[in-house]
Amino acid sequence: MRFKFLFGTAIACTVAISGYNVGLSRAVQLQDGTVYFVQPPRLVEAVTTYNDIYVTGATYYFTIDIPETAGEPLQRITINQHEGVDYVHYNLKDTYAFVGDRSHKGQKLVLKDATSDRKTRTVSLTFAAPVPPGRTITIGLKPEQNPSVQGVYLLGVTAFPAGEKAYGQFLGYGRLQFYSPHTF
Repeated sequence: MRFKFLFGTAIACTVAISGYNVGLSRAVQLQDGTVYFVQPPRLVEAVTTYNDIYVTGATYYFTIDIPETAGEPLQRITINQHEGVDYVHYNLKDTYAFVGDRSHKGQKLVLKDATSDRKTRTVSLTFAAPVPPGRTITIGLKPEQNPSVQGVYLLGVTAFPAGEKAYGQFLGYGRLQFYSPHTF
């Protein structure tokens, strides 16, 4: 028996096949081994602690909700700078993650790997242990300094489930705006 799945933003239902109920709250895995979230995580917010240009010591916070119905734990996050004149360099050794949001910091999450690709303007963060569904997490990304050019910077966030062949699902853009302190 062959089934054809059409993937949208989220799949959360139960189907009856030959008298068996198959809950699709479990991971979706294609025949080629590609793993998808059933319901992808959601980008809750993206904020910066300082929004003046050239400032050092800022932290860019990305809060992500992993729904109970995700079907798979979260293994990796990529953050890609889509818009903004100045390329932002990051202190990846100072980047961190934790369970909760900025107001309710919980257990620290260990990052196994943190890399940056200047050519694609992408930071990739891999968790040492996959983060299970039903959690809200926050990533604290530390720039070397804020951009030198004022304006809107759009940072695209993509989440990857655990698995060797994980399909990244785009969660949306974090919008950070930087200002010149001399602008009147």
